[in-house]
Amino acid sequence: MPSTQLLRSDRDKIVAGVCGGIADYIGVDPVFVRLGMVLLVFASGVGLMIYPILWLILPTKANALLSFPDRVMDNLS
Repeated sequence: MPSTQLLRSDRDKIVAGVCGGIADYIGVDPVFVRLGMVLLVFASGVGLMIYPILWLILPTKANALLSFPDRVMDNLS
């Protein structure tokens, strides 16, 4: 069942859990989201900008209740 909130995945992650969280949110296998991200990197390079931004702004379950600035600072540490 897809998630109701877009969160970074704690259990299905390779780097930061961004693709695993997106896959959980839309209800697909994380491999497809990862392949899409790789295609974005090689096709236009936009994936190199999107992934770190999502890494900073997407919460995990642990920091989902923090305010946005606190969440970003928690994600940086």
